[in-house]
Amino acid sequence: ATPVMQGLIDLHHDIFSIMVFVLLFVMWMLGRAVYKFHNNLYPAKIIHGTVIEIAWTVTPSIILMLIAVPSFALLYSTDELVDPSVTVKAIGHQWYWSYEFSDYSTQDSGIAFDSYMLQEDDLELGQLRLLEVDNRVVLPVNTNIRVILT
Repeated sequence: ATPVMQGLIDLHHDIFSIMVFVLLFVMWMLGRAVYKFHNNLYPAKIIHGTVIEIAWTVTPSIILMLIAVPSFALLYSTDELVDPSVTVKAIGHQWYWSYEFSDYSTQDSGIAFDSYMLQEDDLELGQLRLLEVDNRVVLPVNTNIRVILT
C-alpha cells in the first residue's frame, strides 16, 4: 500500500482502539453506578460534583484533539499531487460505463469506449454474473493513475 493508505489504516486502528476503550469505560461506569446506587435514590457525588463535571467535559475534548492531530496531518498528505502517467475518466450511465483516456490523444477526443455488462446467455464457464463486461479497462501496474469519476 502507499504511505497515505498505510496512514489511513493506522488511523482507523487507532480510532477503533480509542472507541473500544471509551466503550469499556462507559460500560464500567454504568455498571458501577447501577451497583453502587441501587438503593440510594440521591447519588450526590456523581451528579453534582464539580470535579466530575470538569472531568467529563475536558476528557472528551482531549480525546477529540488526540484524534484530530493525526487526521489533519493525513488529510494534508492526501492533497499532495503526483504527476499521473495515465488519466482515466469513467462516466457511469444507467446500464453501462464509458471510459476516456485523454492522455493518449492524436486529436481532440482521445481514446474512448463503452463497457456493457454481459448477458447471462453470453457468459462462459467460470465468469461471474453481473460482473463481466464486454470491454474491460486495462491499466498499467506500478504507475500513478488518476481516475476521474462522473
